[in-house]
Amino acid sequence: MKTDPAALNALILAGGSGTRFWPLSRRLRPKQLLALEGDGEESLLRATVRRLAPVVEARSIWVCTTRDLAAAVRRELPEVPPEQVLIEPEGRNTAPAIGWSVRSMPAAARAGVVAVLPADHRVGEPERFRDTLAGAARVVAARDLVMTLGVTPRWAETGYGYLELEEGGGLAEGGQLAAGGQLAAGGQLAAGDRVRRVQRFVEKPSPEDAARFAGSGRHLWNAGIFLFRGDRLLELLARHEPELAHGLEEIAAAPERLAEIYPRLPARSIDYAVMEKLDSLATLPLDCGWSDLGSWEALAEVLPADALGNTGRGDRLALDASDNLLFADAGTVAVLGVEGLVVVRTGDAVLVMPRHRSQEVRRLVRELGERGREELL
Repeated sequence: MKTDPAALNALILAGGSGTRFWPLSRRLRPKQLLALEGDGEESLLRATVRRLAPVVEARSIWVCTTRDLAAAVRRELPEVPPEQVLIEPEGRNTAPAIGWSVRSMPAAARAGVVAVLPADHRVGEPERFRDTLAGAARVVAARDLVMTLGVTPRWAETGYGYLELEEGGGLAEGGQLAAGGQLAAGGQLAAGDRVRRVQRFVEKPSPEDAARFAGSGRHLWNAGIFLFRGDRLLELLARHEPELAHGLEEIAAAPERLAEIYPRLPARSIDYAVMEKLDSLATLPLDCGWSDLGSWEALAEVLPADALGNTGRGDRLALDASDNLLFADAGTVAVLGVEGLVVVRTGDAVLVMPRHRSQEVRRLVRELGERGREELL
């Protein structure tokens, strides 16, 4: 069957354990199902799908999620064909999830370009995101490259991994470097767009390295967004992760054995399994108000604040208080004479902690689990 190589399919990764935004997030309501901004009506998952249009049609969207979340995902996304909400038997990291999802697509979709996107990120400027995504898809279709969209750093962030770019040029015909970094003929990018080669992945840096990266012009935040032809990704898995690739073919040959075979697949990230091993991984810089919303602190940074830096959502009151995140999912939150706190109220729990310790909320979740407080998880 002949396919349009420029047709773009999207694979949205929508698993999750519901720890980072506790007590608002729970096992059955993880971050991607939360509405954290605006009027509280649109979940992060719903926003992820909405901003893909019209670049990606609903019929070209697949979602990989868990059995516990599948019904909720289908309710959130009624326009996505129900059979394209793929249920992972258990979490095995992103390489098995992406490989299995791509192998599960029809041959026509696998022959086209697939964009892999997290379900729970924020994009402040959706049109700029779509423009960059569409440009990258055209490059992948024209050159059969594997691409990642790296985010232009807006500050010296220590909580993200980075992509270090090769000095100098971009990618031209056959993946070779082009003088000045412009894509050569056939890539169809707008003037000024630069396809760059990723030299290496850098883990979360020290404050000193993060400051250097932010001003270097050679480093981008790793957003976990990838584009490739589906068949190309499966070829790369066969080369770099033969055990995983063999397991995927076993499942494809006998889908009824999914629950038996899938838990045996190597639990590796797609970065480690494939992307870090490529000599010609390419990127387009993405500048669109992106955030991974990885903590309550990260949410506080993107919500509108009052003159004293207090922000949040719901019924809240702050007197003689500054730089607080107040989030009332139920009832009212009121603070007096405090600063730099996160205060979250839900129907059955209240969280109070310093903003700068937001990453530690999972300690509370772990302790509640150890104490058998399943009703709060």
